[in-house]
Amino acid sequence: MRPRGRSRPSNSASYRPRPELAAVALLVAATGCASARLPAPAVVEQARTASSWSGSLRVSVRGEDLRGRSRALVAFRRPDSLRIEIPGPAGARLVAVTRDGRLHAVLAADRARLESAATAAELDALIGIALTPNELMDLLVGAEPPGARTYRADWGDTLPRRVRAELLDGTRVDARIDEAETGVELPKAAFDPPRCDNCRLITADEARQLLGGR
Repeated sequence: MRPRGRSRPSNSASYRPRPELAAVALLVAATGCASARLPAPAVVEQARTASSWSGSLRVSVRGEDLRGRSRALVAFRRPDSLRIEIPGPAGARLVAVTRDGRLHAVLAADRARLESAATAAELDALIGIALTPNELMDLLVGAEPPGARTYRADWGDTLPRRVRAELLDGTRVDARIDEAETGVELPKAAFDPPRCDNCRLITADEARQLLGGR
């Protein structure tokens, strides 16, 4: 409804952007875009097709029934060998490896071990990320995995330094990669099932409960 009679314009109505402030805003926007740009296509392709990768990262996972944050040491060798370690105050809280379509995990402090198929469903039950081992590899090296609804990689000089994804089930994954390298010589033994003598056999859901994921 319009006011009756003549009135002085309000501050918001009389405001006009100052040219110098507009220029600063454009500069900031341009700088932000520049910092998020991709490196040369050859660099991106080399990262995405790397046969091996090893790195240290900080991961945040938020899903319908899970909110977790942890450091992790991850290594992989294509096509399906993957190793995930979650460190603890007195050694690894979790060591999980996949190879030849199988998933093996050990929670040494709980004297518990897991053996199952290395499927997206089993990894979801264990660590809350519903991706196959190969899709997890893609996620880390800047390639959008098929199991993601949205994906973004913030690149350093040669590798992503941060990756974010919303998975098909709505889970949000945010991984800040502190250190990483490709083309590393990873011994086959790195992906052997971790030993846990006299450990009880548990399911992936039970393992996640022990990790405090629910």
